[in-house]
Amino acid sequence: MFLIIVAFIVVLVIYFQMKYSRYKKLGNSFPGPPIIPFFGNALMFINVPVEFYMSVIGKLLYQYGDTYRVWLGNELNIFFQDRKDLEVILGGMRFINKAVQYDLMNGWLNEGLLISKGRKWHQRRKIITPGFHFKILYDYFKVFEKQAKIFCKMLEKQSDIFELHEVVSRYTLDVISESAMGVSVNAQTNTDSEYVKAVKTISTVLHKRMFDIFYRFDFTYWFTKLARDEKKALQILHGFTEKIIIQRREEILREKERASQKDTNDVGGKRKMAFLDILLQSEIDGKPLSNLDIREEVDTFMFEGHDTTSSAITFLFYNIARYPETQNKCFQEILETFGKDKNTPVTYEKLNSLHYTELCIKETLRLFPSVPLLGRRVTKECEINGKIVPAGANIGISPLHLGRMEEIFPNANEFIPERFDVVTNAEKMNPYAYIPFSAGPRNCIGQKFAMLEIKSVVANVLRNFEVEYVKSELGEPLLIGELILRTRDPLMFRLKPRIYTN
Repeated sequence: MFLIIVAFIVVLVIYFQMKYSRYKKLGNSFPGPPIIPFFGNALMFINVPVEFYMSVIGKLLYQYGDTYRVWLGNELNIFFQDRKDLEVILGGMRFINKAVQYDLMNGWLNEGLLISKGRKWHQRRKIITPGFHFKILYDYFKVFEKQAKIFCKMLEKQSDIFELHEVVSRYTLDVISESAMGVSVNAQTNTDSEYVKAVKTISTVLHKRMFDIFYRFDFTYWFTKLARDEKKALQILHGFTEKIIIQRREEILREKERASQKDTNDVGGKRKMAFLDILLQSEIDGKPLSNLDIREEVDTFMFEGHDTTSSAITFLFYNIARYPETQNKCFQEILETFGKDKNTPVTYEKLNSLHYTELCIKETLRLFPSVPLLGRRVTKECEINGKIVPAGANIGISPLHLGRMEEIFPNANEFIPERFDVVTNAEKMNPYAYIPFSAGPRNCIGQKFAMLEIKSVVANVLRNFEVEYVKSELGEPLLIGELILRTRDPLMFRLKPRIYTN
């Protein structure tokens, strides 16, 4: 018996050694920086300020070409930038699983749409997609308008020079909470809210764990103060979401009872639809979603619609403030659409006619994509246009560097909204050259929601203020390519009340 066990262990060791040997051999078939035993290339990222991570990736791209590899210990990461490769990776269902780094979000999102895989992802995507139909977006738009009005009042209270991102972040949190759950957390008017603080804590946790090697591994992370802070924050976030789910379930039951008494099927017709309502009315395999199922998707919606949108809005104001003639074009378009009365509602229909403003948003997302890095995980050894990728490897894609490639976007570092004008620019852009919302079956499901929200807040702000960027003595802002793109130092602005002339 002993010999059988020994033989089994030997066979097992040989199997894994051969498997890892092929994994390592295929990984090293890609060009990349020299490897140090045990560490791989990890030392390149240790004690490197986080604002230089994206520049390191850019330098490797310049040095080794469109495809290169980086070893973080035994973790293989292969970066792809060639559009033909991206079409294979993003355009089909082969690479549907997210990279291992996304597992760090499990604590908050569990198996929500962002990080779920396989059949579960496909089922959830199918039932959630109708939630972004234009009829539902129309209801969300009412939330955009309401919160944008509050946002403008908050801007009136700012000092001469202030940090915009913090104010924007509170606005997007209010928008997404009311759109997702039907309730506002009043982040704009109550900055001491437990929920608001918990969201900030989780954002810090994700940033740290994604890029700080000390916090990456569970056996070192769970003994830190940050881990304890995360646990408390998750109790608040999950508790709040679960409470709203239970309350809304009870409301729907009462509405059904009233409807049956009146012999009508108009259940909840007088209440605007929130994302939560769609989930409560959905079924998979003939069964309603559990509270945990719903919480996963509501929390995912909260995460994806908060930081990403606040990043986009902040960088948009940064761009149009640096280019006053562009800001003036946006304002003139808004003026022609809504008139000089600042109290005229920003309607859904009119917002869709803001063509030049939309060009500015697209150009901002080219230069400053909210998610600077996308990741996929290879589950089976495969070939991508002649390149063999081993099972277990992570694939990295950088929309940030892709959007700044001169061969795709001439004068790539300049802000030129007109490059996205299909009326004047007859050349059709490769769909995998511009991917701020990713691409293919796993693209961002909420991109129309985000575009409408950004348009709404820009229209409201520019009707009331001229926006001026206050240049820093430190020079051009350094970008931090963490989970969400931001700047190392805060972007400072000054507002001037908009005065209309007859």
